[in-house]
Amino acid sequence: MITDPDETSTSTARTGVWFVGARGSVATTAVAGCAALAAGLHPADGMVTETPPFAESGLAPLSSLVFGGHDTMSCPLPKRAEALEAGGVLPHGLASAVRAELAEADQEIRTGGPLAGESRSDEELIAAFADDLRDFARRQGLERVVVVNVASTEPAPDDQSSSLPASSLYAAAALRAGCPYVNFTPSTGLRTTALQDAVAASGLPHAGRDGKTGQTLLRSVLAPMFVQRALNVRAWSGTNLLGGGDGAALADPAAAAAKNAGKNRVLAETLGALPEGDVHIDDVPALGDWKTAWDHIAFDGFLGSRMILQTTWQGCDSALAAPLVLDLARLVARAHQVGISGPLPELGFYFKDPDGGPAALAEQYVALLSFADRLREAR
Repeated sequence: MITDPDETSTSTARTGVWFVGARGSVATTAVAGCAALAAGLHPADGMVTETPPFAESGLAPLSSLVFGGHDTMSCPLPKRAEALEAGGVLPHGLASAVRAELAEADQEIRTGGPLAGESRSDEELIAAFADDLRDFARRQGLERVVVVNVASTEPAPDDQSSSLPASSLYAAAALRAGCPYVNFTPSTGLRTTALQDAVAASGLPHAGRDGKTGQTLLRSVLAPMFVQRALNVRAWSGTNLLGGGDGAALADPAAAAAKNAGKNRVLAETLGALPEGDVHIDDVPALGDWKTAWDHIAFDGFLGSRMILQTTWQGCDSALAAPLVLDLARLVARAHQVGISGPLPELGFYFKDPDGGPAALAEQYVALLSFADRLREAR
């Protein structure tokens, strides 16, 4: 599937980005945004890999990225982009301006699974998904393909089930097709014992899981502040109001529990223990792709004085996630190009549940910059 780099010039090499959940809000925003940036229609706000420290790291140009993916939904990407524009997620006129690029990507989306009443076995599904990846790479003449899971959060797997969760079926297909893998969701993906041998044998770089876009991003900044100032956190509670596909998916208590595990992990690892308080997730369909997150932090100051910090985060998850997804695809593709394999803890900056490394955002950013240096030196 991978072309010999010696046979592909830097100017003509193209990199595939294969989204699991390719017709969802995050993938649609990423495809539209990439086209807009490549055409110079908008600045690259939110894209860390477009900042000066990454300029000479050998990352694939945005104009060289080719998109495809799996989804069980049928709404074409141009229509999905129009809906996002109407909801204020995409700027006015963008869906029309990049319609050709959206339509081209939509032609590369294949039906995923398991579908309702699915009769195919896990092995048959994995084989079919891997064939789709190989076919995409072959027809498009791609140097490599990075698989990025941006599908809705699935419930934690049932230990009694003999079948792999959908996210793990796609992850297994990526391994089989020789594709680096990124899990931007809280879903299982590669983190199942059933795939550990295949992961180790693949020699592929992989990163994840659960992208850090809003509330947890803020927690990863604030929690170290309390530690460094020797302020004892007594309780940390949070509430999320969100709509869209995420709101509907997270209305399932099992899916919400999987999501909240990552939010709590940052606090437990940074503070040394998980303080009192829960995170609540409420589905509010009227909000669409927008969300509001509140945090209420109770802490002790000098001589036991009791104090409160409250924060409010309001934003569009798709617009927050899309540039990170593009960053990750480029970074993991470059890691694969230079022969880096296995988990990438240096990319913990992007995740609630990274592959090791520090939990504080500042320390994660330092590790990311060191990774950029490593990629630059490999040129």
